Amino acid sequence: MNEREIASERAQNLWSSATRKFPPLARASRFETLPQVGSDLIGGLAEAQEEVLTYACTMTNGEVYTAWGTFAPSGLLLIGGPGSGKSLLAEALATRAGTSFLRLQVPRLALEVVRYGGNVAELIEGFATVLGELPPTTLFFHELEFTQAAEIGGQRMDLPFGPILDFVCELADRAAALDTVLLVGSTSHPDSVRPAFALPGRFERIVEVTPSYPDDIVAALRIHARLAEKRAGRSLFGDVDWPDVVNRFREPSAGEWVALLHATLRRKARAECAALAAPQVETADLLAEVEVLRRTLKRLRATEGGTYL
Repeated sequence: MNEREIASERAQNLWSSATRKFPPLARASRFETLPQVGSDLIGGLAEAQEEVLTYACTMTNGEVYTAWGTFAPSGLLLIGGPGSGKSLLAEALATRAGTSFLRLQVPRLALEVVRYGGNVAELIEGFATVLGELPPTTLFFHELEFTQAAEIGGQRMDLPFGPILDFVCELADRAAALDTVLLVGSTSHPDSVRPAFALPGRFERIVEVTPSYPDDIVAALRIHARLAEKRAGRSLFGDVDWPDVVNRFREPSAGEWVALLHATLRRKARAECAALAAPQVETADLLAEVEVLRRTLKRLRATEGGTYL
């Protein structure tokens, strides 16, 4: 094994040991020792990409900030709607900086701590200890505004907000104090994000993640179409007018458009399973799925929740 592979195996062993000791971390985290999300996998978001990926200099060329008489930001806060690309940008940062990628699902972590209790102070100390022992790591706090998060039902005002806020801020402070950690947070609810998160020393640099319409959406769809063809090992798409498809419906997020693309491919797969004709995907196939998505979103957003399948 080369040096990076050895460091990767050591990092995985350290994190696995920590999650065995602290089950809430296991249930609310994802750890990638060798992230592989390059900027070529992100559709558009040019301004956000430039700022987020430049933050990698903190790890790779920290002296640049000194040369300009300033300091690297302690952490970034990515703001943007659901499905706008915040998580992808965070993982691309880890890839660019050559670090591991640790994603903490803040809403899930809040639920786990409340539900299962345990010694929170011990969890904080254990987390800080293992983070200090890990090789360089990008730590991503996904959805800091945890009381609003869709994954726990949204508007969870029954949660003990004050203690959880203190807990999350303490985790962030311990991470920001380490030279081996790039600190990133995100929220889909910037209008209600707590000022405590955006203080100097925490997620002090705010980066807006808003795909431009229609160019960034078209770019994302083309990327995911190429990835689908790579997985399939064959051409799946015919003559698709991507701008025409996207211009038919302005409401979906970038993530919902990608889900639409996969819904179209799944429809083709179902047809093949039923021994029906399943030619390459054309514009008309995608437009048919646009109408399905239009009806679905109208129903789901009227009832505040759901998943487009």
